[in-house]
Amino acid sequence: MGNEKRPSGQTQSLWRRRRRYFILGGIIMLVMVIGLAVGLGVGLAHAHRGPHCYYGHCPSSSSGVPTPTPAPPAGDGIVMNGIWQPENGTTWQYQLATPVVNPSTDGIDVWDFDLFDNEASIISDIQGNGSKVICYLSAGSYEDWRPDKGNFTQADLGNQLDGWPGEYWINTNSDNVRRIMAARLDLAVEKGCSGVDPDNIDAYNNDNGLGLTQQDAINYIEFLADEAQARNLSIGLKNALEVIPNVIDRMQWGVNEQCLQYNECDQLAPFIDQQKPVFHVEYPKGEGNQNNARVSVDIFSSICDSPSIDGFSTIIKNTNLDTFTEFCQVTLP
Repeated sequence: MGNEKRPSGQTQSLWRRRRRYFILGGIIMLVMVIGLAVGLGVGLAHAHRGPHCYYGHCPSSSSGVPTPTPAPPAGDGIVMNGIWQPENGTTWQYQLATPVVNPSTDGIDVWDFDLFDNEASIISDIQGNGSKVICYLSAGSYEDWRPDKGNFTQADLGNQLDGWPGEYWINTNSDNVRRIMAARLDLAVEKGCSGVDPDNIDAYNNDNGLGLTQQDAINYIEFLADEAQARNLSIGLKNALEVIPNVIDRMQWGVNEQCLQYNECDQLAPFIDQQKPVFHVEYPKGEGNQNNARVSVDIFSSICDSPSIDGFSTIIKNTNLDTFTEFCQVTLP
């Protein structure tokens, strides 16, 4: 792959986090040339990429498509002191655009989806079929569409997340914010989640308007780990690569977006070394291609065959995190 760098002055977490459902309407019809053009998408909105190349490959003239094979299930993992610890090689599915309906657990060990948008009955069905559920929540931002939005005070809010109307950084040192997050963890227990995926905990990389630092993030992640594990919930680190050495011992896994695209996957190796999975996703089609077309053979191979992700549980998704998914075979080191 190439050595594409993350644009300076832009948030890391913002460009790696879930794409809100409202972006779907205008872009889904833009690009319908499937075979040759899937690698030529307009690219993620934040990046100033090379002309039309992704992951070190320019699209070839081949019109073939890969036939992805999900890795064999890694099992239920283990439970230590009441906390579920998944194993390296655990397969996963990641869906945030819409609530999950009629989920398949065939070859999928773990589902990661929105805490608020999905019913407890769906979680129960998935778990009843032998898979686990990680519940996504934004732990570092105020979102004006959430049912608990009225619990935040104006003093809790910082700057708006650039490009995301209705979403603001929050003061993670605030006692009120921490009470809100504890209540969200209670909801995760009530719904039957096995663990939680707290997003946007890297405000230190952004113009957050609250003076939040990397040490603040470490303290907050430790708070979230304490609260989650007191409720027998597993917890993972979402992106925030800089703090891995400080918090990895408290985490049960890592969730990462686009480390291969940005040549950062080596920073996640400590998870694999500690027998903790890395749930990894790449978005090679770009924001202009929210469709069900598979990526080209070259793109698929450049991602799934990369030695940089050995041991990772890697999937390929559309940026809006809808139902489209291609699975890479897990190669355990």
